[in-house]
Amino acid sequence: MRTFSEDTWIDWVDRLSEDNYLVIDDFIEDQELEVFLRSFRDSLEEEDFKPAGIGAGQDFQLKREIRGDKIKWLDRSRDVDLANFFERVDETIGVLNRYCYLSLSGSEFHMAHYPQGTFYKRHLDQFNSRSNRLISVILYLNKNWTEGDGGELKVFLNEEEHTIAPIAKRCVIMRSDKVEHEVMMTNKDRYSLTGWLLYQPVGLTFLA
Repeated sequence: MRTFSEDTWIDWVDRLSEDNYLVIDDFIEDQELEVFLRSFRDSLEEEDFKPAGIGAGQDFQLKREIRGDKIKWLDRSRDVDLANFFERVDETIGVLNRYCYLSLSGSEFHMAHYPQGTFYKRHLDQFNSRSNRLISVILYLNKNWTEGDGGELKVFLNEEEHTIAPIAKRCVIMRSDKVEHEVMMTNKDRYSLTGWLLYQPVGLTFLA
């Protein structure tokens, strides 16, 4: 697994604090990409994915006019092929707690598959009924992604729009309560590991 220096992490934290979002290329190694992709494709073949919805608990709804992706929630004890990914997640939590005093105490992640022709309209990642999602993390697994393939992430900040291509090994980290974003329509299958770093108060359960 690639090692990042403390100075590199500090630079990333500074950029996240200033801009509320951060784009990191080559967040994982080529070998890790292949392992993660194999696990993703195996799950697709086993039909482990379910249509994604909006809202939590009793507010959960399936609305294809808003989002069309399919997801599979991840489990550390089951998805052992993704051990390096979970290790990187834990490292990120440690860094953000150390430098940003966020009191992050957990995470929830899923595989996200956007079939051709799907999208996710503009939204925030925090629910109205619960605010424990503090940091959103997206790791893209799309090899040979080129302009015209669609599926870009568009973030909205200070009346400006920033478009981020979902290229393989790119990681996007952003404030869940601050950064509105959308997934543009994709013209080919789009793969990512997507989730949230959480503040976990006593008595509040994880979604996964």
